[in-house]
Amino acid sequence: MSVSVIFAAAAAGVGALVYYKSAFPPSGKPIFSSFGLRSLKVHSTESISPNTKKLRFELPEGNLPSGLSLSASVLTFSFPGGGWKPCLRPYTPTNDLDEKGFLELMVKHYPGGKQSTHIHSLKPGDKLTFLPIPAFKWTPNKHAHLTMIAGGAGVTPMYQLARGILKNPDDQTRISLVWGVNTDADIFLKDQFAALEKQYPGRFKATYVVATPDAKSPYQKGFVTKQVLEKLGLTAAQNKGTKVLVCGPPPMEKALKGTKAAPGILGEVGYTAADIHTY
Repeated sequence: MSVSVIFAAAAAGVGALVYYKSAFPPSGKPIFSSFGLRSLKVHSTESISPNTKKLRFELPEGNLPSGLSLSASVLTFSFPGGGWKPCLRPYTPTNDLDEKGFLELMVKHYPGGKQSTHIHSLKPGDKLTFLPIPAFKWTPNKHAHLTMIAGGAGVTPMYQLARGILKNPDDQTRISLVWGVNTDADIFLKDQFAALEKQYPGRFKATYVVATPDAKSPYQKGFVTKQVLEKLGLTAAQNKGTKVLVCGPPPMEKALKGTKAAPGILGEVGYTAADIHTY
């Protein structure tokens, strides 16, 4: 039996136990304030790019937020096709964690991806099961500057964390985001990032790098390379006290982080393994 099958079976067994022993927190408590599987109903869906949907899920108590902490994510469970083996996929909520009554996901569809295909098929009234999972623990002002490097849908944890940092009046961390996408249409958070730049000048800057840009695209063509980071002034020497966050497709993460034999792009611009966190 493969490791993935063992993990899936174990997760299903543990999940079922957790579900039946701690199905929901007491009334008046946010739904994700305690550990356990939670089944939520789809409220609405919206296509926000050719391959990305925004789904909003109803929380059981409309006057309460989800209870998730900053940078936390959720593990989604489904049984596509009615099979016995569960499909599991983590996602980071994209709505304000203080919003009451809803949990929002932005999900990119991958050809052949069982979970993304299933989630894209959901309609209002359908349900999806979630398990809260911890992620990168953020401490305000621990780092003077954050360099966020995202690829495709890997931008969602960056968006959640950036917005949480910027809205905290006690956190003065500066943030530089570099988002690599395939086409101009894949920049599905462009308006949201533009709003953050306008609201927090000098503290937040987003740069887009597009593999196959439109004919008159204003964005840089290509991929996130050493030259791109140097041009943006995002080397370790230019940004003392910087933490680098990375989230994207495996080939992108490998190119950025490198291997034991080769340092990778981030190593080439002066960052050490201790400076880098991968989602």
